[in-house]
Amino acid sequence: MRELNQMTITDATKESFSNRTNERFAFLIDKLIEHLHDYAREVNLTHAEWMTALNFLYDCGKISTPERHEFILLSDVLGLSALVDMINTQGGGTPGSNLGPFYLDNAPKFALGKHLADGREGVVILVNGQVRNTMGQPIKGAVIDTWQADGEGMYPIQDPRQDKWDLRGIFQTDDQGRYYYTTVLPKSYTVPYDGPVGKLLTAADRHAWRTKHLHFILRAPGMRAITTEVFFKGDEYLDSDAVFGVRKSLIAEAKRVPKDANLEFDLEHRPDARVDFDFVLSPARA
Repeated sequence: MRELNQMTITDATKESFSNRTNERFAFLIDKLIEHLHDYAREVNLTHAEWMTALNFLYDCGKISTPERHEFILLSDVLGLSALVDMINTQGGGTPGSNLGPFYLDNAPKFALGKHLADGREGVVILVNGQVRNTMGQPIKGAVIDTWQADGEGMYPIQDPRQDKWDLRGIFQTDDQGRYYYTTVLPKSYTVPYDGPVGKLLTAADRHAWRTKHLHFILRAPGMRAITTEVFFKGDEYLDSDAVFGVRKSLIAEAKRVPKDANLEFDLEHRPDARVDFDFVLSPARA
């Protein structure tokens, strides 16, 4: 230890973690140490910069709650979330996209056809499609967990006066693998500026706009679960989404529904427009 210097401390640190039986953990921690040390050497990191970074992470922890995960938001704006989604999209399934900081587990369960936006103003849209496997076969009973911002670009969870479970719901596909429900067309919004990640974006003079979207998590027995988003054709932020979530195959179109149109679904609320989007789930790894 007495002979440590800038170049030997990396191997010494890795060696201190050498008593490990989990090979994957060993690989991950070794690479983390290597890249952290290489970064510090490359930029000649000062004590002030080091402490600023640690305080930034501390502030992310302070503002985080079970209902707002600032570290996920940080991962999002740094492009790490999108990269992990890309790495883990495989097997011909629908591409993954950002979870975001406002996901809540155990959303209420609803029957197909439910309207998720009772009492909220905005364009009412029918969201529907089919969930299939990679062979094109419909998946009956697939679980669809969805959440979104409202017509003003606000998640109910951001406003303590609102019910945090609004605009959220869990559905199961029917015998034909179909899902369908109505809601309001979400609006583009900025990621939160009131925390440390917002300060980071301000310091970088970087815009924080998210293109409007719907969030989804899909699960089915024997299939890989996916977390993804559906975006809307024509939105001004499609090519500059603040968290790099957009994929070409995840862009849908909200098409106007004529007042006299016959809809094939039993719905609680008649829509002004419809969004048709099919999901594909790939087999789970053995």
